[in-house]
Amino acid sequence: MKMRHFLLQAATLALVAAQPANAAAPAVAPSGNSAPLLDYAAIHHPVVARHGMVVSQEAIASEVGRGILERGGNAVDAAVAVGFALAVTLPKAGNLAGGGFMMIYDAKSGKTITIDYKELAPYAASRTMFLTPDGKVDLAAAREKRSASGVPGTVAAFELALKTYGTMTMGQVAAPAIELARKGIVVTPDYADSIHFAHDKLARNPAAAKAFFKPDGSEYQPGEVIRQPDLAWSIEQIVKGGARAFYTGEIARRMVADQQAQGGYLTMRDMADYKAVIREPLRATYRGYELVLMPPPSSGGVHIIQMLKALEGFDLKGMGHNSAAAMHLTIEAMRQAYADRSKYLGDPDFSKIPIDWLDGEAYARQTRAAISGDKARLSRDVAPGLAPMAESPNTTHYSIWDAQGNVVSNTYSLNYSFGNGVVVPGTGILMNNGMDDFSARPGVPNGYGLVGGERNAIEPHKRSLSSMTPAMIFKDGKPYVVTGSPGGSRIITAVMQVLMNVMDYDMNIADATDAARFHEQWLPDEVYLEPNGFSPDTIAILKRMGYRLEESSMTIGSTQSIMKSGGVLYGAADPRRPGALAAGY
Repeated sequence: MKMRHFLLQAATLALVAAQPANAAAPAVAPSGNSAPLLDYAAIHHPVVARHGMVVSQEAIASEVGRGILERGGNAVDAAVAVGFALAVTLPKAGNLAGGGFMMIYDAKSGKTITIDYKELAPYAASRTMFLTPDGKVDLAAAREKRSASGVPGTVAAFELALKTYGTMTMGQVAAPAIELARKGIVVTPDYADSIHFAHDKLARNPAAAKAFFKPDGSEYQPGEVIRQPDLAWSIEQIVKGGARAFYTGEIARRMVADQQAQGGYLTMRDMADYKAVIREPLRATYRGYELVLMPPPSSGGVHIIQMLKALEGFDLKGMGHNSAAAMHLTIEAMRQAYADRSKYLGDPDFSKIPIDWLDGEAYARQTRAAISGDKARLSRDVAPGLAPMAESPNTTHYSIWDAQGNVVSNTYSLNYSFGNGVVVPGTGILMNNGMDDFSARPGVPNGYGLVGGERNAIEPHKRSLSSMTPAMIFKDGKPYVVTGSPGGSRIITAVMQVLMNVMDYDMNIADATDAARFHEQWLPDEVYLEPNGFSPDTIAILKRMGYRLEESSMTIGSTQSIMKSGGVLYGAADPRRPGALAAGY
């Protein structure tokens, strides 16, 4: 299966770079997003490189990034090239009309910055826009119709990153994606499965059906070639006119025309006024390491620090990795953090987030004190803390490290798989359904089961709360690990467990990636376990403690990570989803 998948890409990969001897074939899991039956006892060897490394969820995109690095581009150049390529090769998550978060470490200045390019609510949005007359949430309007789309941020962020920290032109970094879209890519089993899974959604939209199905309406099969000339045209417009071509040019006009004709909210003013925002990252220390994480409107950075601050008071390593004792403490820290997420997190431009309190030592002590030594708490008994007065599984992540020491961690998304399933006619561009990340009705769970509060209510030109969490560990003042993950509400816990595996349990990046994961998010009151990763004794002990355990039907995240040790880069592509590749040189 692995070799077949690799050979299917041979013709396409030749467009961007020759296959070097140290690149591993993509790790392949069962089709779809179901949890693979991983052999957690097996050793997953990382790809080793001395100059540069690209790790992404899709093999061709990783090769595109490596090709940019080999031609003298830096990590930011490669990150933008990978982002454009994923719009072609991983359309369920890669995108031009979605949003996300990018973290950049600039080796020359020693500075780390983050770029917030989350989608914005349109000016015409209102807190009741997705409510029916009887006060219920209209799920179709929030997830499937034109009204589900926020103002896209991806193109603005790519241009900002490239102009601020890159060394190449937009034409140079976008050229591989244009060629892939115009000449076509070989359909992999994963690509075919993703189209099959979303068949009904895509078939409802004529432009999406034209883009992703054959002229007779049938699905492309593995080994066949799919071409996307409209998407190639769109990327060419961006090369010629920069982000203005997307936000004020013909692409924007086509996007707005489709929205206005079909009940959407986006206007030319919405598009023209979009700005990606540079924000200072969150920083914290843990076990002698420095963590650098994404600030709000990402909820991940705040709550990873919150959870680790509480857990730092326990000897997790002495308890043993994924032992019942260590899992009990971690689950309870997760439970409290997700409860607090429901009340306190939102767009920092619209409300003050009590970060210092949530991530402070006093609240960590309070959290530790509330955890019983031998008994699970019930989520109904756990409320958000009282502050002092004063976020699809089909997201995608990639990590890049260049020879100069620049590092990029980028997570971006259309929200659900293929967004709302709408392709803008004549552009090949899939639209996001990021508006579902808002609390359409505070207190009612969104599509990921997350409960949001007033701070995440819909308001015009507000950014919705997100779980996307690009992350870095620093050691002795230098980047040591870069990681991130897709996974909807499970992103935060997936990323945290990789970080803990390195910092608490001294694992290398491959072992830290492969280790079985678990997830708890306050509501529903269940702990999800990846299959075949936990001993029967551990499961029995947790059940006696009162935990409701569920074997997850989906993998928990798909982390794409790099570790630098002894002057060598180690890349670990998560085997939980098919097609991922660590590509180094």
